[in-house]
Amino acid sequence: MEEALKSLARSSDLVENKLIRAVLFGEFPPGSELPPERDLAAKLGVGRPTLREVIQRLERDGWFTVRKGQQTLVKDFWREGNLNTLVNIVQSSEEVPEDFIINLLEVRAVLAPAYVKDAVLCSPAKVVAALSEIDELQDNAEVLALFDWQLQKRFVDLAKNPIYRLILNSFGAIYVQAARRYFMVSENRLLSRQFYQNLLATAMASDYQGAERVTKEVMEAVLNCYKKQIK
Repeated sequence: MEEALKSLARSSDLVENKLIRAVLFGEFPPGSELPPERDLAAKLGVGRPTLREVIQRLERDGWFTVRKGQQTLVKDFWREGNLNTLVNIVQSSEEVPEDFIINLLEVRAVLAPAYVKDAVLCSPAKVVAALSEIDELQDNAEVLALFDWQLQKRFVDLAKNPIYRLILNSFGAIYVQAARRYFMVSENRLLSRQFYQNLLATAMASDYQGAERVTKEVMEAVLNCYKKQIK
């Protein structure tokens, strides 16, 4: 019984990913209707109850509108989605489109200065502690990508606003992937190391406004570097 339930869960996850990808890549664009339930279930190779469960779940996450007696409508997920929609996109994509990563970096450029400022304001000593190992970090893309992800999570926790953590967690699955690519370039590694040093200095001085400023500057620089890198 337990194995059957696990198999059913895996099947529904696969169907969910297939449907999301079909919407993302234009097979079922926003404003269109999904095929009739019987036809779509056959196309996806699952039973109608499994398909119905997945569609109801994705309706909650902003992808579809289920209409009684009519075919399911595909919603404009960018306008009507939510944080679950973001998680769906990240988790269903084997490789996230570059423009999507750029969009996330633009959001981070707005959020990071705010939560770093709050972190230094609330707990400057703990920010100093979080940055204490920067001189010992290997000059390696993988090492720096993992360090930066852990650092961002530490900052949002110290900022004491749980909404920051929820937003950051929403794109956690691709953060390290994107950071690893970014840190492959030596100039980018140098830029981030200098940022860590500058931020350490502001935290040691309990200068939360300075922390906000240097974070804003580096976030904008990172965004510009990444845009140039993918051209």
